[in-house]
Amino acid sequence: MAIGALTPPQDDTPPHEVLVEFPDNRLLIDLCGEYDRNLAEIEQNLSVQILRRGNQLAILGEEEGQKQAAEVLHALYERLEAGRAVEAADVDRELRMGNSEEGTGVRDGDQLEMFKGGTVEIKTRKKLVEPRTDAQKAYVRSLFENELAFGIGPAGTGKTYLAVAVGVSMFIGGHVDRIILSRPAVEAGEKLGYLPGDMKEKVDPYMQPLYDALNDFLPGKQLTKLVEEKRIEIAPLAFMRGRTLSNAFVVLDEAQNATTMQMKMFLTRLGEGSRMVITGDRSQVDLPRGVPSGLADAERLLKSIPKIGFNYFTAKDVVRHPLVAAIIEAYDADVQAG
Repeated sequence: MAIGALTPPQDDTPPHEVLVEFPDNRLLIDLCGEYDRNLAEIEQNLSVQILRRGNQLAILGEEEGQKQAAEVLHALYERLEAGRAVEAADVDRELRMGNSEEGTGVRDGDQLEMFKGGTVEIKTRKKLVEPRTDAQKAYVRSLFENELAFGIGPAGTGKTYLAVAVGVSMFIGGHVDRIILSRPAVEAGEKLGYLPGDMKEKVDPYMQPLYDALNDFLPGKQLTKLVEEKRIEIAPLAFMRGRTLSNAFVVLDEAQNATTMQMKMFLTRLGEGSRMVITGDRSQVDLPRGVPSGLADAERLLKSIPKIGFNYFTAKDVVRHPLVAAIIEAYDADVQAG
């Protein structure tokens, strides 16, 4: 019988019971955990009851809970088959990211395949993210290899999108506890004080591109829950002052609109166990005239420091409409001619 296969109820089996079979009893013991603590965690979170019967586990409860419990058990068993341990954090991750009717995210085995045959892929249950250009592949490698990495280049080159994809992958893999996404609330000369609504309503339009990227990797209900639990934070750059960001994957988007002091403040928030990504486009600075861009200063001051990755994109790396690349090239040529 297939590993983790669902067994249809027999004539003498209650209709609300589902059996999941595991062929290796030794792995099944590790799956259940000491004093069945892993089973207890699944029961509590999914409102089901799990009973051991030889090399089978019987799941009792509502149909949706049974389905999710079976998928969590199957994923954890596959982890054991691969020679990896199952700890409390692994059970928690599968419960948070396990599949449901809507799909709830990325499993550990689905997350990432890197450098096999020269490919770099990030897999989710919603889509496959594959860097298309050499610059994008180098960028993704840099995000995994460096605690601090910069992605600099024009719009449409995947700087933010790939950074968020890697952040979600590392979060699901248990490498970080939080994802923090930020950007300066500076756009085309507008000032927050003149906008209607409370502070959240004022800044949300500036944060929308970050929400859009997250929605491609995490279903709405799950994203909402993680935001409510503050395991994912999306906030203006000014809100980062005074914080130490430990065990987090941190992205500063549109960094060309950070001042030198803001950039220094943000970079010095890097805490133990964290990764930080800075993305920006030097050609789209919206700061007041005469105010230097913190991105340019950071590039100048930090380029010689080891273990900081600088990654550059050009119009050739644009993955939006082909006209976007042509438009960028035309503007670049005009600047060079001037």
